[in-house]
Amino acid sequence: MSSLIKSFGKVGGNTLFSRVLGFVRDLVIARLFGADAGTDAFFVAFKIPNLLRRLFAEGAFAMAFVPVLSEYRETRSREDLKRFVDHMAGTLALVLLAVSLAGVVAAPVLVAVFAPGWMFGEGGDSALAVDMLRLTFPYVLFISLTAFAAGILNTHDRFGVPAFTPVLLNLVLIACAFWLAPRLATPIMALAWGVLIGGAAQVAFQLPFLHRLRLLPRLRPAPRDEGVRRVLVLMMPAIFGASITQLSLLLDTLLASLLREGSISWLYYSDRLVEFPVGLVGVALGVVILPRLSQLHARDDAKEFSSVLDWALRWVLLFGAPAAVGLAILAGPMVATLFQSEVFDAEDVGMARLSLVAYSLGVVSFLAVRVLAPGFFARKDTTTPVRIGIRSVVVGALANLAVVAAAYSVPLLYPMAHAGLALGTVIAATTNALLLLTTLRRQGHYRPSAGWDKLLARALGANLAMAAFLAWAVGDITLWTGAAQSSRVVWLSAIVATGGAIYFAALWLLGVRIRDFRGAS
Repeated sequence: MSSLIKSFGKVGGNTLFSRVLGFVRDLVIARLFGADAGTDAFFVAFKIPNLLRRLFAEGAFAMAFVPVLSEYRETRSREDLKRFVDHMAGTLALVLLAVSLAGVVAAPVLVAVFAPGWMFGEGGDSALAVDMLRLTFPYVLFISLTAFAAGILNTHDRFGVPAFTPVLLNLVLIACAFWLAPRLATPIMALAWGVLIGGAAQVAFQLPFLHRLRLLPRLRPAPRDEGVRRVLVLMMPAIFGASITQLSLLLDTLLASLLREGSISWLYYSDRLVEFPVGLVGVALGVVILPRLSQLHARDDAKEFSSVLDWALRWVLLFGAPAAVGLAILAGPMVATLFQSEVFDAEDVGMARLSLVAYSLGVVSFLAVRVLAPGFFARKDTTTPVRIGIRSVVVGALANLAVVAAAYSVPLLYPMAHAGLALGTVIAATTNALLLLTTLRRQGHYRPSAGWDKLLARALGANLAMAAFLAWAVGDITLWTGAAQSSRVVWLSAIVATGGAIYFAALWLLGVRIRDFRGAS
């Protein structure tokens, strides 16, 4: 597993840089624009193409394209591989161009569908959201082509470049917030321009690296090509199965538009904090293991296939459990330190804190789904995750609808209803992860290696030790909301560093060693 660990470290390192810069981006947005109708409009306009990105580009397309590409690389000639890449690129670009044009034209309808509360409720700026969406929707075209290029690079073990690419979007958004916003009549529109420009920059950045592989595609649409047809067939069910968590988050946005103004922004900022460990660990693991699992399936190596899944799940436990504990206990201090300002006040901190605590309960599940789903898609099984996804979505949707109904029935619950929506997302993700895991075990594609019981007990002990320290160190939230920014940064950094040290020291004292996370081979 040494090559997997090296690849995981490379992807994780670049992803860490991107996520840190993403936090800087969100901090800039929070401090310059706050949490009001304007930011709600931007987050809706960004969430719609971003959802399609995760559904198609990083979800269904990646899960369908990489296994077929891996098979071509393992079993076909170089000429066949290049022809498939050309035909896939041309077909994908043609379809995405049509989708992007349709999205721009249908922007008013999309905003009405994804934020229906603005049509008849209080707050919201649907007209501004429509204007923004017409700028942000073509992001789907650019980011899907970026994912196409990333799939080729990852399959050829060039993990670093795709992992670094998202940095460009964050840099462009930060630049637009500072430089472009003051020059526009509606400053918040600068963020929409940033999404459009950032998407184009990501595509352009990866082209030279494809050229080095001699796989820079010529756009030659050929939907009847054998490989293209296989990818398209696999994509249809994978659209749903690979992105169940994103559908739940979208439902949060839709229902949050029925709640008080700021609910969408509170959910966004808390989700961004949860996305840090999910992106750093979950995305990195998923990116690394999908090509490897696809290659192992092509070689019919069932034992090693199971071993790779087991290796990834151990890393989920190692990093996911303490991340969940830390986010739950440090929710208030983190939100106050990163986002509090004159336009994002103590009340906003308290509201975002509630939804962050709720989201933190699902960190391990969010990570597990990223690892378990490739176990199906690498074998070109897209129907099973769909069936599981449908059940999970139904469970989460029922929970969310119950939250909104309770909020309108019990006035005391209304101010914190957005946290209930976050909890509904957690319920859906946990259901999804458990069903994926049990199905892989029942089918015989995953057999846990020896030592899991001891590892779980030791991880529990280490997390309890860390939690005890964090609970003691945090204190009352008013100490954080009333402190100076520099004091909050130093204080929080010291607590996080000490808590992490306690966790890993406790793991060592309880007998956990690095060999426990190296896998069987």
